[in-house]
Amino acid sequence: MHSTTNAQPRLTVEALQKSFLLHGQGGIEIDVMRDLSLTLHAGECLVLAGRSGIGKSTLLKMLYGDYRIHQGRIRLHFDDGELELESLPAYAWHGLRRDVIGYVSQFLRVVPRVATVDVVMEPLLARGADEHQSRQRAETLLARLNLPERLWQLPPGTFSGGEQQRVNIARGFIGEHPLLLLDEPTASLDAANRDVVVALISEAKARGSALLGIFHDEEVRNRVADRLLPLDGSLGACAADTQENLS
Repeated sequence: MHSTTNAQPRLTVEALQKSFLLHGQGGIEIDVMRDLSLTLHAGECLVLAGRSGIGKSTLLKMLYGDYRIHQGRIRLHFDDGELELESLPAYAWHGLRRDVIGYVSQFLRVVPRVATVDVVMEPLLARGADEHQSRQRAETLLARLNLPERLWQLPPGTFSGGEQQRVNIARGFIGEHPLLLLDEPTASLDAANRDVVVALISEAKARGSALLGIFHDEEVRNRVADRLLPLDGSLGACAADTQENLS
């Protein structure tokens, strides 16, 4: 385990709370998160631990702007200052996702009939990167993830679950975002491709990215996690100083 004592914080979360209003159930309000706090540093991977349904994916979606933040603070830290996400206007999220926050979800959502290699390199093109270099980087990632070259020009909508997830991973890692959210990226992969993802995570940490992830595969989790953040039965309440270091 590398030390993060002197590392720059990339993300801090303070007293975060989230609930859902079930309109179809008579307006019942369900708490899914209460008083969650964490600190994530550049160059480390913090893994969320806890039973299914306790709010791990909900937290990632709040950090990505898919779910509204009800209470608490989420701050991104940069060399020139901080950015508070709970007060970020809707129009600003597009640029933040393009340049700062990457996300590998459990499901691939893409425009139909777009070729796989174009899906993967799109995050680079959105920043104005050179098309030829972007395509080369996309092809390199697809090759590392053992996706057959014959599939690169086909749309991924008809691929198997494991093939789609490899496209998802390539698209998520190609942007080299400062903050990368990982929601079960290895769930549908074989051992060889799990090893590739572990290597990609190590490379991301080495270049200073901060990663926050969910890994139900205990063997993978032990290989990638610098620290665990256990979410307990009180709806994810966990103070920052209870985060467990891994040795």
